[in-house]
Amino acid sequence: MNLWLAILLLVVGFVLLIWGADFFVDGASRVAARLKIPQIVIGLTIVAFGTSAPEAAVSISAGLKGSADLAVSNVVGSNILNIGIILGISALITPLAVQKATRKFEMPYVMIVTVILMLLGMFDGKLGWVDGLILWAGMILFLVYLLNVAKKGKNEVQEEEQGDKKKKAPLIWLIAKILIGGAAIVLGSDFAVDGATAIATSVGWSERLIGLTIVALGTSLPELVTSVVAAMKKNADIAIGNIVGSNIFNILFVLGTTALITPVTYTEAFIIDNIVAFVIAALLLVLVLNKGCKLKRVGGGILLVSYVIYFIYLMINPFGYGV
Repeated sequence: MNLWLAILLLVVGFVLLIWGADFFVDGASRVAARLKIPQIVIGLTIVAFGTSAPEAAVSISAGLKGSADLAVSNVVGSNILNIGIILGISALITPLAVQKATRKFEMPYVMIVTVILMLLGMFDGKLGWVDGLILWAGMILFLVYLLNVAKKGKNEVQEEEQGDKKKKAPLIWLIAKILIGGAAIVLGSDFAVDGATAIATSVGWSERLIGLTIVALGTSLPELVTSVVAAMKKNADIAIGNIVGSNIFNILFVLGTTALITPVTYTEAFIIDNIVAFVIAALLLVLVLNKGCKLKRVGGGILLVSYVIYFIYLMINPFGYGV
């Protein structure tokens, strides 16, 4: 495949992924609201899964096509980029306050599931259906935790319901949005995987490198937009919570689901990437352990510099440690 055609295919794939996820989440959320499902349940399920839809679609598609490096690197790369680039930029815009629950449970949980992923991969060099079940068990545990937090906080938002009253879209159109959005996600993931694989072949890069950088950035665009806009609007909890939650979903839901559908090879090169994902998550936790419990601008700068160092490592050693 021609290099420029591959790049075009990748870009079109990203556009379809992002547009499809937005379409799917909007349609599904409004149908759920019509069915009188509580807003908090909608947020913890449909919206949460929807924001991870690009990563899930790409990883599952890559796994089915035998591009195992792309399946794993997409998730690990997204998690590193989410903290290093997205939270780094957001914190430079405005200091980000962190809730007590996020510091005490969610941030450490990201670190724990990152280590679990590495151990599962190192055990036999692949992620199989048993590993998928283990990751999904962690996902269910996290959902139970979120529901308990929601019940205690009682922070339900009524904006969605009010919006539905103002603009009562036909149910058939909302169902059509779900179907169209889902189709766009599937088609976009197919394009993105084919484009990324062709680019890797054309320029002599590994699928791992493409997945850790270009594909990771493309599938993280929804989180980037959400967090930066939240930071600009001074909604710091949304900015931090969006990223921490997304990283947990990426490992447990995305790779868990991928492993249940098809075995995914875990190569030696991913050990270093997994360690980097753990270290940058730990660094984030350390940076918010201050008197104001905030990720300050200096902390944002440190995260950005950390990602740049990792990116330089990837450029120097594109095929991974020991490969």
